[in-house]
Amino acid sequence: MVTDQQVRKLMKLIQSEETLTMAAAKSGMDEKTARKYRKLGRLPSQCQPERSWNTRQDPFGDHWPEIQDQLKLNPGLEAKTIFADLQRRYPGRFQDGQLRTLQRKVKRWRVTDGPPKEVFFPQDYRPGQLCQSDFTHLTKLRVLIRGEAFPHLLYHFVLPYSNWETGTICFSESYESLSEGLQNALWELGGVPVGHQSDRLSAAVNNYFNPEAFTRRYQALLRHYGLQGRKIQTGQAHENGDVEQRHYRFKRALEQALLLRGHRDFDSRAEYEGFLQKLFKQLNGGRQDRLREELQVLRRLPVRRVDDAQRERLRVGPSSTIRVKKNTYCVDSRLIGELVEVRIYAERIEVWYGQQQIHRLPRLSGHGKHYINYRYIIDSLVRKPGAFENYRYREELFPSSTYRLAYDRLVRDHGARPGELEYLRLLKLTAELGIHAVEGLLGELVAPQAGPWRTASLRSLLCPPPRVEVAEPAVDLNWYDTLLNTEVAHVA
Repeated sequence: MVTDQQVRKLMKLIQSEETLTMAAAKSGMDEKTARKYRKLGRLPSQCQPERSWNTRQDPFGDHWPEIQDQLKLNPGLEAKTIFADLQRRYPGRFQDGQLRTLQRKVKRWRVTDGPPKEVFFPQDYRPGQLCQSDFTHLTKLRVLIRGEAFPHLLYHFVLPYSNWETGTICFSESYESLSEGLQNALWELGGVPVGHQSDRLSAAVNNYFNPEAFTRRYQALLRHYGLQGRKIQTGQAHENGDVEQRHYRFKRALEQALLLRGHRDFDSRAEYEGFLQKLFKQLNGGRQDRLREELQVLRRLPVRRVDDAQRERLRVGPSSTIRVKKNTYCVDSRLIGELVEVRIYAERIEVWYGQQQIHRLPRLSGHGKHYINYRYIIDSLVRKPGAFENYRYREELFPSSTYRLAYDRLVRDHGARPGELEYLRLLKLTAELGIHAVEGLLGELVAPQAGPWRTASLRSLLCPPPRVEVAEPAVDLNWYDTLLNTEVAHVA
């Protein structure tokens, strides 16, 4: 049988040999066969008729109509699921090796008679017309800050025309995170595109009350920068496809950068943020030509940024706490009963009273959490030590494991109530001097070989009474001679 390779060699030799006989001999075929393929001008594989018949009987022929009905009713059914159903309904009729045959038949049916597939239409973007943004989780990259896990999100901003991108670390998909991330990106870019497109974030879109409208705060943000707000349809993430694709590519680049770095542990969040910005700069390095086209048509930034904070007026409860976004925060006991202004940012909460900032607290993510600072309530606890035993947030009154050991040691050495009082006095001492001043010496007192102790002894070691030194002035005896001479002269 003549192969395609022989015919290709024949066609090549025909150009160089004097006769067809010599070309055929060198190609390893008969002269008549060579003349045939020279006349046809095709390869042997191209001369074979296409097979339109089955070489063996179709094992699914009798059941194919009911299989088609199942596929028409539920197009998402997999061939493996249908095959398992056939084996269950017709025991011994179908063997495992016939699964591949059914898969080919189902695949052919989907192409020829199945429902039409969704078409994705490539888009041509114009410079400066659109920006897209979305949140993406980076927790799976296992980044550490001083050895501890750092679960976080990234607000990701992209210009579809040039693919210029940047991002801001955040911890929730809140309006505050959206506002801070969008404004950071625009001010870093140095201009404002015509429109901003996002998915149906609850921070921006009224998904429940009015699906066609943006939230009031998001509308105000768009008006401040002159942006036209756009949103995708529900469940159609591909409509925000440019930023979705950049999610994937950026996380892959970040993974490679971390592998190249050799470890994922950073000394501080600031170091990690600098690492991300350096990576963004590297990724944007090859996009400068198209970015310059965008910068020429971007609109100017406004004079100032929008305040990211959401403001609420709250009254401090008798437990010296306020409830913000379903989380509890402890404030100074002197504010009990007062009406304070709470400014809620993406990562912090500020408490203002009388146009003066009183507290700056870390914002808690999620619901049902609490932030209790012993410094704000320790004075009352020392006066009412009985409240400590059943205090709702009692575990928050142990600043570190050393203090927990100190509490257990004091209760063991002095009894439950006296030990608790001693521990509260220890907290008061810590509030006065600072945890760094107390914890070092406290570590020695909780050692197994150390004896019983009280907070007063610890205070005396840390705050010894001042020594009073009385200066003894030197006595000049010549003053007595002068005094005597004066008296004598007076008598004379």
